[in-house]
Amino acid sequence: MLDIRKAKIEDLDSIMKIYERARSFMAQTGNPKQWGDSKPYREWIEHDIEVEKCYVCVEKSEIVAVFYFAIEEDPTYKIIYEGKWLNSKPYGVVHRIASAGTVKGAGEYCLKWAINQCGNLCIDTHEDNVVMQSLLKKLDFQYCGIILLENGEPRLAFQHEK
Repeated sequence: MLDIRKAKIEDLDSIMKIYERARSFMAQTGNPKQWGDSKPYREWIEHDIEVEKCYVCVEKSEIVAVFYFAIEEDPTYKIIYEGKWLNSKPYGVVHRIASAGTVKGAGEYCLKWAINQCGNLCIDTHEDNVVMQSLLKKLDFQYCGIILLENGEPRLAFQHEK
């Protein structure tokens, strides 16, 4: 049985191992650039935990997935190119979602949980991340256009509305 809870600082080492595995998986599936060799940085995750926006998916007390979730405006979502958002209602965001690869469907479970928290969910991913794009399509996310990260890198933007 999967469950979602806020991450605790004592989860940090387990979380970072999941991100390490995710970077390797991303590289093997044609997406080596999105997180490179080091993202997300440990300091980012420490901060996410401190502000209570880092969540873990657990099965029998083992962390099987991790993600950032908040109902907040993402500054990089204010401008969208080559498209538009489905609506302008308040929304939740998911960032830095990764699975340990030990439980099939853990990432899907996390996204469904996030959708149930707010009903209006926005997410972005790298153009090479076809695994995530496939999952988003399966969960009825709609492609909305391109957003630019703070460093100027483009990302494909998706939205799900209930």
